[in-house]
Amino acid sequence: QVHPVESGGGSVQAGGSLRLSCATSRDTSDTYSMGWFRQAPGKEREGVAFFSSGGFTKYADSVKGRFTISQDDAKNTLYLQMNSLKPEDTAMYYCAAGGLCYTRGSCNYWGQGTEVTVSS
Repeated sequence: QVHPVESGGGSVQAGGSLRLSCATSRDTSDTYSMGWFRQAPGKEREGVAFFSSGGFTKYADSVKGRFTISQDDAKNTLYLQMNSLKPEDTAMYYCAAGGLCYTRGSCNYWGQGTEVTVSS
C-alpha cells in the first residue's frame, strides 16, 4: 500500500505559480500509475494530470500547456507544477495512486488533499 500525502497548496494571484508535491510511503508498483485530481466547491471531482511509469503523461484540456506532472527517479514523490494559474483553478487538489489510475482515472489510494486558491 501507499499513503499519498500532498503538500504545496496555498494562495496565489492569477498568473502565478505553485508546485504541489505528493509523497508516498515507498516505491511499489502502485506508484507506477498516479494522478492529480481536483474538486472545486459545488463541482464534481475531475482528473487534472496523470503519470505512468516510463514517463507517460496526460492532462485535462483545461490545464494543458500550464501544468506539468512529474515523478522523481526514486518514484517516491509526484509533483504538479502549476503555472499561469487562473481563478478557475481554485480547488482542493488530491493525489492518487495505484489501480487503473493512469488509464481510467480509477485509483486505489488517495491523499487528504491540499487547497489551492487563485485570486483575480
